[in-house]
Amino acid sequence: MAERADTVYLNGDYLPAAEARISVLDRGFIFGDGIYEVIPVYGGRLFRLAHHLERLDHSLDGIRLANPLSHQRWQAILEELVRRNGGGDQSLYLQLTRGVADRDHRFPVGTEPTVFAMSTPLEPVDPELLAGVAAMTVEDIRWKWCNIKTIALLPNILMRQQAIDAGATEALMLREGYVTEGTASNIFIVTGATVVTPPKNNLLLPGITRDLVVELCRSNGVSCLEEPVSEEQLRRADEIWLTSSTREILPVTRLDGEVVGDGTPGPLWLKLIGLYQDYKQAFREGRIE
Repeated sequence: MAERADTVYLNGDYLPAAEARISVLDRGFIFGDGIYEVIPVYGGRLFRLAHHLERLDHSLDGIRLANPLSHQRWQAILEELVRRNGGGDQSLYLQLTRGVADRDHRFPVGTEPTVFAMSTPLEPVDPELLAGVAAMTVEDIRWKWCNIKTIALLPNILMRQQAIDAGATEALMLREGYVTEGTASNIFIVTGATVVTPPKNNLLLPGITRDLVVELCRSNGVSCLEEPVSEEQLRRADEIWLTSSTREILPVTRLDGEVVGDGTPGPLWLKLIGLYQDYKQAFREGRIE
């Protein structure tokens, strides 16, 4: 497992991770009252930063917390954090909470938000995962504002551990007969020559990688629909993919113990992972923004 890089950002300061401290009265610690983002970095460049900052704003709006920094200031802080941690490929984690206050459910008045960011080295996706992963279905036990990237992730943690205990990599959530997402991923299925992913709504997180995969499909002649995916469609799919910022596009080759397709990564996954890697390399080299 990659170790966390040495320098973090906390409330205006860059300092060694071992020296970073927050109050035990921080509302993030007491209530899970905060949001987060994860941003991949390739060749020292922040990948699709504008999209991540737009989602950050959306999450902050969702919990009624004003963004304390402009997008330009966020970019400067994060680029400096990347530089201090050696550049190259990294995974940035940033978190904002409502700050330090007496324990009370109502919003505190005049409290400064806690702003934190850290970095970990971003290693290539494990080839074993690219050969195909197992997934299992679970009931979606979360609240109804899943489009907010909240730090209160206990339901996701419990469902992910349920999958791990069953020998699977990811848990795919079902709500009223339809697929929403994975515990830390968006879901795509392939039926014939058509790629389908659930539409963005309040029941799933709008993934940045998800959106890029949709863009890559449509710009390269691959039929891609954003529409509800039923449990039956999921189980009958020729291919199933998981997308996320750090694991990119993973093929699911077993679902609830049953083989998906022919049990190997499918042809459309092979096409899209190639397109994704080409896009990433072009970004790394500065040929695209």
